Amino acid sequence: MSLSTLFTERSFAELPGWDDDDHLAAFAAFRRSAFHILAKPYRSGALGVDFNAFSPAYDEARTISPANRSEARAFFEHHFVPATINPDNGARAGLVTGFYEPEVAASPVRTERFSVPLLARPKDLIDIGDENRPAGLDPYLAFGRETPDGPVEYFDRGEIERGALAGKGLEIAWLADKVDAFFIHVQGAARLQMTDGRLCRVTYAAKSGQRFTGPGKILSEIGEIPLEKVTMQSIRAWFKAHPDRVDEILWRNRSYIFFREAAVEDAMLGPIAAAKVPLTPGRSVAVDRLLHTFGTPFYIDAPSLLAFDGKPFRRLMIAQDTGSAITGTARGDLFAGSGDAAGEIAGVVRNAADFHALLPRALVSGANR
Repeated sequence: MSLSTLFTERSFAELPGWDDDDHLAAFAAFRRSAFHILAKPYRSGALGVDFNAFSPAYDEARTISPANRSEARAFFEHHFVPATINPDNGARAGLVTGFYEPEVAASPVRTERFSVPLLARPKDLIDIGDENRPAGLDPYLAFGRETPDGPVEYFDRGEIERGALAGKGLEIAWLADKVDAFFIHVQGAARLQMTDGRLCRVTYAAKSGQRFTGPGKILSEIGEIPLEKVTMQSIRAWFKAHPDRVDEILWRNRSYIFFREAAVEDAMLGPIAAAKVPLTPGRSVAVDRLLHTFGTPFYIDAPSLLAFDGKPFRRLMIAQDTGSAITGTARGDLFAGSGDAAGEIAGVVRNAADFHALLPRALVSGANR
């Protein structure tokens, strides 16, 4: 596998704001991946960034503890060469959005107030691949429902919320608000402040499999919110003003997410995501896992993005998650953290950005070694 021609080699001096970043925070996130890969290596992405080429950097990351930002920066400059990623859609720049871990009140039992369930994976939900895909089943579907006559498409959001899975004992917790539950589905995880005093976490387990259709897109298409004003906040405000139309809009997104319970081992970190390490607020990024290799450091330059700290966003991020809406070479979803404050940040992020991958030196011809 050779490196894609979509990479253009750079020097660190060419990265705007590189010297001013907190490389120590990025190193901590990178180090978590360095320990995880001892149990299970990451898969190399289609752009040719070979996972095995990270070995020298991972080996050293497990054995050192940089004392400051300068030492952490030296680590990255020693092991990597920056390369700008040219967008594969012909655009002049890439795109970043934001995601976060909601934190909401929940009950372990259904009550008059808490009546919206988060569900565990049903027993009849099966993975669908080439080996068991029946003729005529939508090739997009990666999940299906097992029946005596073979796999079929699983129940969609509307069917499930109308009771298709009632009585199966799948309820993990109960929420008070359907819109809160929907945004937990979108984010794929949440912290739950239980009415019995516990702090719990739910995270993605599986999905019904249908295509995701965001409410912002729907509301824009029907003329309710101009596309340029679609944010999580504007969507929530519309639902609050039109409670009688919530189901109408949400059921047009047929995809439904199932969850599993997980521990909150470190309150400063997010949930364990696709790269199997806890997400680091402001340092973990979701990328297209078919193209990119998990664990790759990305220096992301989004000068119009000020939501994180009031300054132009120029940060070293580590690829540690993915998402069905995150597709393309220069496309990323920035993890903002947990709780309402993080949600306020994530909800407004939709900015042009330049993506600079830090490639292992062994992969870059002509790099100083």
